[in-house]
Amino acid sequence: MTKPFSLQSVMNLAQHRNDSATRKLGLLNKQQLSAQQQLETLRQYRMDYQTRLQESTQGGMDHAELRNFQEFINKLDEAIAQQLQTVEQSKASTQAGRSEFDSTRRKLKSFDTLQQRHNEEQQKIAAKSEQKSLDEHTGRIAARKMLDTEDLNR
Repeated sequence: MTKPFSLQSVMNLAQHRNDSATRKLGLLNKQQLSAQQQLETLRQYRMDYQTRLQESTQGGMDHAELRNFQEFINKLDEAIAQQLQTVEQSKASTQAGRSEFDSTRRKLKSFDTLQQRHNEEQQKIAAKSEQKSLDEHTGRIAARKMLDTEDLNR
């Protein structure tokens, strides 16, 4: 009879942690992509607004309009700077999540290797036991044949 893998509960826990780390990494990757897309949208909006400012100044504009354009571009620059910080924080979080995922995956692979070794050992034990039973059975049959042969010779 084979023995169960003694570390099965620990392996189940490692599997659960790996699944959790996988989901977390997926969420972090999605958040990083979203932050990056928002940054690109802000940059594109700033470029569009800068182009509009240049076109408007060529046609002539008063100081109030120019000041409004410049203030809005400054606010866009501030928003871009804040979004850059958000992107960098998101990248750091994603890297930490990737490290956690790698760690849980390594632990899970270690337990999987131990379980495979355990299963192989149990298969060897079962094969030896089966061979022993077969040898005993063969021995009994041979002993019976000998007894039968001796009985016939008497």
